[in-house]
Amino acid sequence: MTAARHEGLWVLETDAAPHVWLGAHGRSYPHAACRCVAHWDDGTTTDAFGLPSVPRILRQILLCRGLEDFFVTLESARRLGKLKATGLSWLRARVGPAAREAIEYSRDDADSGLESLLRWRLRARRLPVRTQVRLVSVGRVDFLIGDRLIVEVDGAPNHDDESHRHKDLVRDANAASWGFVTLRFDYSLVVHDWPTVEMAILAYIDRGIHLV
Repeated sequence: MTAARHEGLWVLETDAAPHVWLGAHGRSYPHAACRCVAHWDDGTTTDAFGLPSVPRILRQILLCRGLEDFFVTLESARRLGKLKATGLSWLRARVGPAAREAIEYSRDDADSGLESLLRWRLRARRLPVRTQVRLVSVGRVDFLIGDRLIVEVDGAPNHDDESHRHKDLVRDANAASWGFVTLRFDYSLVVHDWPTVEMAILAYIDRGIHLV
């Protein structure tokens, strides 16, 4: 995960244990100073810090952290242009069916890891979700579900200050004047309290509020 952050990729929160790439034949020695997690994987590196390539980093995240973490970092890599067609092909050939499905589902225009995470977690619901939609008098919104349910995810800390809070309220009021309904969630809710987020969205869906 540290290697992913070094590349500027968005990653989900992890525990404090560092993850160490040992190459294919590296040797690990007993030590009590830390709780590091060793990764043995083939490949070479030209990076000054000895980092693996982005496709290899993604594969390590998949093996160590699972499909969800893999997906959000994958979309971040695609958004930043750090995963080209050759890298995607390499990755597809070295992961299982579930990860290949995640690769096909991924996009290169996700504005943040939170957006990737929300879309990933909603996919099983098969909702009519559109992303990065531009609305009259409102501007671009993170998600539009159906005809009029806006979902915004506020991951940046600056959304907490007074000026940004005011701008968000103005956006929501303008959206309401055009017949839209807005649900707004922050990082903590999406990452740590997903059941609440999902219940809120589904409650509006069940009542048909997303439809004209």
